Amino acid sequence: MRQVQRVRGFTLLEVLVALAILAVTLGAVGRAASASVQHADAMRERVLADWVAQNRLALHAARSDWLPAGIQNGEVEQAGRKFMWREEVSNTPNPTLRRIVVNVYAAEDANYSLRQMTAYLVEYAR
Repeated sequence: MRQVQRVRGFTLLEVLVALAILAVTLGAVGRAASASVQHADAMRERVLADWVAQNRLALHAARSDWLPAGIQNGEVEQAGRKFMWREEVSNTPNPTLRRIVVNVYAAEDANYSLRQMTAYLVEYAR
């Protein structure tokens, strides 16, 4: 008498359950990767905006500017991206100091400030 060996494998139901688990896992990994890329892009934009604000303040410090109180607006390109900046200069109780607040916005959305930096301008005797 001949014995027939039975080969045991996975059933169709077991394979479908395994594929369903794999699909859910890959979907979650894909969403996490997408969120990470978006976060990195947002951080890059904020770093560039920070550089724009620092550059504006460094420019005034290097020139020893004594700006009149008021608001100035402008546009600048940093690393291939356009940014809008707004400087608000105001008087302080000390007449030799002026407060300057620089806000930097993405060119597409001038309502949301990416970076705000505050500094003080000093009037030097000339």
